[in-house]
Amino acid sequence: MITVADKIELTKSDRMAVAWRHQFLQGSWNYERMQNGGWCYAMIPAIKKLYSSQEEQAAALKRHLEFYNTQPYVSAPVLGVTLALEEDRANGAPVEDAAIQGVKVGMMGPLAGVGDPVFWFTARPILGALGASLALSGNIAGPILFFVAWNIIRMAFLWYTQEFGYKVGTQITNDLGGGMLGKITEGASILGMFIIGALVERWVSISFVPVVSQVQQADGAFIDWSALPAGADGIKEALTQFNSIGATALDPIKVTTLQDNLDALIPGLAAVGLTLLCCSLLKKKVSPIIIILALFVVGVVGHVIGLM
Repeated sequence: MITVADKIELTKSDRMAVAWRHQFLQGSWNYERMQNGGWCYAMIPAIKKLYSSQEEQAAALKRHLEFYNTQPYVSAPVLGVTLALEEDRANGAPVEDAAIQGVKVGMMGPLAGVGDPVFWFTARPILGALGASLALSGNIAGPILFFVAWNIIRMAFLWYTQEFGYKVGTQITNDLGGGMLGKITEGASILGMFIIGALVERWVSISFVPVVSQVQQADGAFIDWSALPAGADGIKEALTQFNSIGATALDPIKVTTLQDNLDALIPGLAAVGLTLLCCSLLKKKVSPIIIILALFVVGVVGHVIGLM
């Protein structure tokens, strides 16, 4: 029987070593068991601390080379719970291999649905848009802000959720069927789609150039450049006419393009349509590389034939 004095415990430094290694979860991703190699690599400091004999360490490594795959950041609470189970097992608790693997499999699926909307569809687009906006204005703080803020969020989340999983242990599995996780998933998905929708108008640019109509402007509705004086006086007169007299056009012929009509109907309609088309293709499991290449080809061909 193991007494309190003999109990093996993972110290904070042990858990920090595991958390550091866990950042490389996808470092040896494979098609057979996916993230198992990275998971096993992360567990090594804990296994060495909990088990003294090479036979027990080898058995633990083999135990954690089973199939594992989830969103890499929300994998941290799964890792924390697993550390608690391994610690209990090392101290004599009847924790079987199947129980440890069952907890991992039971948690990784629901948590994967939380990680994508929270990180890929919400946090990263927000930080990326902020950094890109600064970078476009020539501010070097843009990429620095994105890099620093993203890694602070990422590393803090990995550490604190691992600690949460370690302290709560197997009790965390009681809420995986819905409740809090369901609300987090739904809320994060809504927020992520809102952010993507707000960025469409800013980042997706489509312009259809075919001319729909050409209308002769009435006298006084346009600036008659031939009647203006030369030099600076002519520029001053043109600005005066444009602002005061009501000459709102620069040319006698008003040209209306297909894009002008679309913008008059719904501004950004083409950009939204293209975004929804890409989302639909992604939902149908079309490769993003194929979509990118297709957009490139369509853009080049459209420009050559005078459509865009």
